[in-house]
Amino acid sequence: MTDHAPKPRYIVVEGPIGVGKTSLAELLAERLQARKSLEGPDENPFIAQFYTDMRRYAFQAQLYFLLNRFRQQQELVQFDLFKQSLVSDYLFAKDKIFAYLTLDDNELALYERLQPLLETRVVKPDLVLYLQASTDVLVQRIQSRARSSERELGQDYLEDVNAAYNHFFFHYSATPLLVVNTNEIDFVKHKEDFEDLVKQVEAVRAGTHYYVSLGSRK
Repeated sequence: MTDHAPKPRYIVVEGPIGVGKTSLAELLAERLQARKSLEGPDENPFIAQFYTDMRRYAFQAQLYFLLNRFRQQQELVQFDLFKQSLVSDYLFAKDKIFAYLTLDDNELALYERLQPLLETRVVKPDLVLYLQASTDVLVQRIQSRARSSERELGQDYLEDVNAAYNHFFFHYSATPLLVVNTNEIDFVKHKEDFEDLVKQVEAVRAGTHYYVSLGSRK
């Protein structure tokens, strides 16, 4: 870390379903007076059907996410990061996590012909925050927010998603990365934890770093 390099202007908050990435992205955008770019997964017309019959609707749901994320990313190309910072609740490259988890071989072969062509035209963030949580914690958070589209999500699927995210970000090196274990942290309810995270976000410049909570340092 160094104090001489510029602070990150384009920040992405990532993590598995239910980890709290959108809530944190909204807090960061407000705190940093940044523009928000939110994914809005419930806008996917196939998502509710996918959660009830994953094999049948995986390709439709995946293709919609891929193209919709790309459309949003193309809008970001025109955004002036020198005038205002940007905070997003998804990383375009993570689209592959769900593709490899849910598509069959033929669908994946088609996906792999399309996705790389799009990814080369996407702006990379200055920093990615990867939020981790145990699957039990994810289940609790998903149940507490009670989204109708997520009622059919099973523990086994969430276990697979969680493991796939951990594998993806363990090997991730495209941008600076700050890994945050959120099992015992609620940035929405505890302002002191959030302000401490902001300090670490603004300090990260290169490589992979791990957030150490205030409670762990006392």
